Amino acid sequence: MVMFAMRMKLPAHRIIFILAPAGILLALFLSARSGSTSISVGEVIEAIFSYDQENTKHIIVTTSRIPRAIGAMLIGALLAMSGALMQGMTRNYLASPSIMGVSDGAAFIITISIIFLPSMTPLEMMVFSLIGSTLGVGTVFGIASLVHNGLSPVKLAIIGTIVGTFFSSLSAALAVYFQVSQTMSFWYNARMHQINPDLLFFSIPFAVVGIVLALALSKSISVLSLGEEVAVSLGQRKGLVKALTMLSVVTMTGISVALVGKIGFVGLIIPHLTRYLVGIDYKWVVPCAGIIGGIFLTLSDCLSIYVNYPFETPIGVVTSIIGVPFFLYLIKTRGGGTSS
Repeated sequence: MVMFAMRMKLPAHRIIFILAPAGILLALFLSARSGSTSISVGEVIEAIFSYDQENTKHIIVTTSRIPRAIGAMLIGALLAMSGALMQGMTRNYLASPSIMGVSDGAAFIITISIIFLPSMTPLEMMVFSLIGSTLGVGTVFGIASLVHNGLSPVKLAIIGTIVGTFFSSLSAALAVYFQVSQTMSFWYNARMHQINPDLLFFSIPFAVVGIVLALALSKSISVLSLGEEVAVSLGQRKGLVKALTMLSVVTMTGISVALVGKIGFVGLIIPHLTRYLVGIDYKWVVPCAGIIGGIFLTLSDCLSIYVNYPFETPIGVVTSIIGVPFFLYLIKTRGGGTSS
């Protein structure tokens, strides 16, 4: 199929769309097979199509591994699309949910909610996470607007890192003081095996809203990425576009943090890789980033299981191993300029 697409000289985004179903299914299948309990290909298929409630391996597949695989795919897509929107809107190649304070703000508010509302419902958890995401990104951009040239790539990244560290440190201090550190370790270590299937199911409508909004804004982001003056000259209502973009980013990132906690660098790496493959038209960058991000995080989750087998490594460690060198590479090669 790949050779056929190349011979037909199809655009890169079409090749990604053609290969996406196979790539997604393969990643999900590998995730369903990965774990400390050995489960064969046949047993995975049987668990899906001929479920036996008395078969322990079937129970593991359906109640743990499939929700985990779907969660990793969804979260990877949400974070990658959020990063693409942020980089396009700000024309900042260093922008991503993990660097711009979005994830740390969500984790901070979740910490407070767990301390004072330990029996909160999934809806309340999602709402608090969204509020935290809004607080984080609002704080970063608020401070950046007060600093001279604060919206430049490097300065915005520094401000985002400082704000994120502040929220993270404050969350840790509160967790220790109120003795909920063990509970909160899930949100800071992002262990995918602890994903709540009920919360995952509940989050899907919110995720759909965020994704649809992101796709609807993708053409406007392409215009905005050319510069605010160009966008205004073309009749774009940049204020409205930015507000809706941040609403989409906050929604998608808030869902991700509520489900598994903080996962860094997916929203930084994947948009760059996607632009390298498909170009700078965000009409294609945003959906392709979602596809690549979902597959990337699902495979990273599989890798996290075997890095220190039989003990599981937090998936954030795996993404950081890839992301930190990439982040430093961007700093070195792109200096203080803006993204195209």
